[in-house]
Amino acid sequence: MLNYDIIYKEEFSRGELLLRTFFGWLYIGIPHYFLLFFLMIGMIFTVIIAWWAVLFTGKYPVKLFNYITGIYRWEARVEARMIHLADGYPDFGIRKKDPLVVFDIPYPDRLGRGHLLLRTFFGWLYCAIPHGFVLIFRGIASFVLIFLAWFAVLFTGRYPQKWHSFNVGTLRWNLRLNAYLLFLSDKYPPFSGKP
Repeated sequence: MLNYDIIYKEEFSRGELLLRTFFGWLYIGIPHYFLLFFLMIGMIFTVIIAWWAVLFTGKYPVKLFNYITGIYRWEARVEARMIHLADGYPDFGIRKKDPLVVFDIPYPDRLGRGHLLLRTFFGWLYCAIPHGFVLIFRGIASFVLIFLAWFAVLFTGRYPQKWHSFNVGTLRWNLRLNAYLLFLSDKYPPFSGKP
């Protein structure tokens, strides 16, 4: 199953917090999301090709799998900075690793064809709707905690660890759901943000 974590640090930079808050959209958001936008357009076609490959062979083509997981890894690095869960500047590229953001999806040896068809036609019903419903409320709670943590970091230089864990868990839950719905794994995502 998906392994995702953002390493908790005892001290966060107040200067970076203020810089990201007021100019992060300019020096992080625009360059990274501009490139990720085009990669995600390519991801649409990649998922379609991979769907047919899984249907006929039961295997996800390795290069396509690595392309999609690389996009998610890159997006996770950027997201961690944009919502102040990690300091530093995220690297560009789908093959880059980040010491603060752990992201890995093990390559599945086989994927079920019946499971693929079930997800394609009914995944919205048995997976996307129940998880999405819960994630809406969890996302609201995370938004509140991100807002409050901003002040905690500004005044103390510390991000409350339980809030950090909760917010990372929200991102983890969302990434697990996406991985399942994009056929990267046959394992149904748990209703939890825990590792």
